[in-house]
Amino acid sequence: MMMEEEAPRPKGRFARPVMDRWDVDELRAYIEELRVEIARAEAEIGKRQAGRAAADLFFKPPPQG
Repeated sequence: MMMEEEAPRPKGRFARPVMDRWDVDELRAYIEELRVEIARAEAEIGKRQAGRAAADLFFKPPPQG
C-alpha cells in the first residue's frame, strides 16, 4: 500500500492581490471569498479540536479510588 504524499505547504498563506483598480463590487466579492475561506479554516479547526477531545477522553486514565 502506497502512502499518499502530503502536498507541499505554500510559503505564504495567500497571495495578496493589488487592489488599486478594483471597484467596490470587486472588493466586496473579494471580502466574501475571504469570509468563505475563513469559515473553511474554522471548520477544520473544529474538526481537529473534536478529534483531540475524543482522543483525550479515550486515553484518559481511569479514576483512582
